[in-house]
Amino acid sequence: MGRAVTVATCALNQWALDFEGNLERIFRSIDIAKSKGARYRLGPELEICGYGCSDHFYESDTLLHSFEVLGKLLESPATQDIICDVGMPILHRNVRYNCRVIFLNKKILLIRPKISLANAGNYRELRWFTPWSKARHVEEYFLPRIIQEVTGQETVPFGDAVLATKDTCLGAEICEELWAPNSPHIEMGLDGVEIFTNSSGSHHVLRKAHARVDLVNSATAKVCAFLLESSKGCDGDRLYYDGCAMISMNGETVAQGSQFSLDDVEVLVATLDLEDVRSYRAEISSRNLAASKVNPYPRVKVNFALSCPDDLAVPTCMPIQWRHHSPEEEISLGPACWLWDYLRRSKQAGFLLPLSGGIDSSATACIVYSMCHQVCLAVKNGNADVLADARRIVNDGTYIPEDPREFCKRVLTTCYMASENSSQDTCNRAKLLAEQIGSYHINLNIDVAVKALVGIFSVVTGRTPQFSVYGGSSRESLALQNVQARIRMVLAYLFAQLTLWARGMPGGLLVLGSANVDESLRGYLTKYDCSSADINPIGGISKTDLKSFIQYCIENFQLTALRSIMSAPPTAELEPLVDGQVAQTDEADMGMTYAELSIYGKLRKIGKAGPYSMFCKLINIWKELFTPREVASKVKHFFRMYSVNRHKMTTLTPSYHAENYSPDDNRFDLRPFLYNTSWSWQFRCIDKQVN
Repeated sequence: MGRAVTVATCALNQWALDFEGNLERIFRSIDIAKSKGARYRLGPELEICGYGCSDHFYESDTLLHSFEVLGKLLESPATQDIICDVGMPILHRNVRYNCRVIFLNKKILLIRPKISLANAGNYRELRWFTPWSKARHVEEYFLPRIIQEVTGQETVPFGDAVLATKDTCLGAEICEELWAPNSPHIEMGLDGVEIFTNSSGSHHVLRKAHARVDLVNSATAKVCAFLLESSKGCDGDRLYYDGCAMISMNGETVAQGSQFSLDDVEVLVATLDLEDVRSYRAEISSRNLAASKVNPYPRVKVNFALSCPDDLAVPTCMPIQWRHHSPEEEISLGPACWLWDYLRRSKQAGFLLPLSGGIDSSATACIVYSMCHQVCLAVKNGNADVLADARRIVNDGTYIPEDPREFCKRVLTTCYMASENSSQDTCNRAKLLAEQIGSYHINLNIDVAVKALVGIFSVVTGRTPQFSVYGGSSRESLALQNVQARIRMVLAYLFAQLTLWARGMPGGLLVLGSANVDESLRGYLTKYDCSSADINPIGGISKTDLKSFIQYCIENFQLTALRSIMSAPPTAELEPLVDGQVAQTDEADMGMTYAELSIYGKLRKIGKAGPYSMFCKLINIWKELFTPREVASKVKHFFRMYSVNRHKMTTLTPSYHAENYSPDDNRFDLRPFLYNTSWSWQFRCIDKQVN
């Protein structure tokens, strides 16, 4: 009957439109899977072209090159004697589908189009693809000539079907279908499918992994054995696909892949005993009653077995306990892996970070330092790809990164940009942290540039603006603060382009931003200041989580300089000092705490709350803290500030996506940027309830 089947699920760090690199990684994964005895290989969603092609999916070139890659796979001896399941876009009867192409020994067995498309948050699949709506229906797909020449097939099955091998039955799902309330695996399982596959393009969000694991284990508790695969890495935009490949059976995980890794190819292999699935199912009478009435799926017969005739002595996998990362570990690892992908694929020589001595820029520096740790660890473990990338980045063909501090000095330049409003404390904190992580550190003063710009304004207008403490208006004071902030951005880019040149080294540096998700939501940043950068690894992370991450770095990286940074109140240091001490603080400037900002952000985005709904929720959440009138005042202040500053989100630096309440205007949080900031109708409804 066939008992022990060996299957492989592959997490690949694919890159949008990198057809050559994507093909090489697919071949590598197949080689590894075969070497470990696998007879079935599952790859990521849209792995041939890359998941993040976006509007390139409209282009016929993307379809053509995907078929060219498929042809290379079909004709290669490497794909013989293993069922290969790959992802690519396909045009069927002039409709574009997100598909799985399943083939064996130069023959395409089935093209399975995606049924439920992801179309919320960061996902826009309905923009490029159409869901397959014909349940349990198969049509003929006419293959292009370049594939016909390899397979000898003119047409192949296209649609909602399952594969029947000599020893078992397999069904395919694609990403979102697992999350749908009517997941295909439910009906397929009732129809006798024993092994399910789910190829995914699921991105990292803090505290999300457990939901994915629970979904898979819950599915297998009801139906079968399950292989989940997800892409990994940065394939060209703000998202980091966090792997988490897994194999589960009868409600328990039997194999777990890494969530964060610098390995471009990770293959997870498990041997499963199908008799365990069969005996598990046979005991569930309610399942068997439902199965007796199910509408059958079309079956594609495959003259191939996943098991061997004499498999009684083959050891099978036992259940394991899934190990979840803490949120602090996720922040340490996810953005670090994303930065590494961005650095090596952009072919730059490192990063430049304006280091202010505050929590946000210090957390960004720590993430780069964590990246250096990951690189050294990967090289120590024999990762030749990481070693080759590191050597190219530092322009040294014999270099071996062994010490994270030493590698950090080569790839990270930090810069403290002082003004007359800066305190010696923040200068010392920045310098000490730079010493402890090993970055190449620069101290400079921007006062000459600030005075020059303000001087130009004074010459032209005959007026000289003053800070509020010297009798100036709030308009004057804000303008003078913004001049300082914007000069820092200009200098950051100047030093990023020419620092290595001045040191006699080749290449340029990527400028890192360090505005957190809460400041962006509130608009507490100067447009085109140091929040304007090439990329921002903490732009999707809350201040609260960053503080926890700083504590994690103190304990795990022994960065004692962070203790004084943690204890200091956050400040922009843009207003004059009072008796040599900082008088300006972020929370006083914002009129709200960072903890409150996180609550506003979650209610606005995740809770879908406008001003009135937010007030209704908060009078209960905060009933022990504030009166309804105080809550109303806080909600109104937030929405005024949010709407006044929303225009800043249109120029927000591309940021690592880590929170579901991110205000990223590019694709995740689509809103107007010109509001009626009085919110007159909404606020009147609040006032009525207060009264």
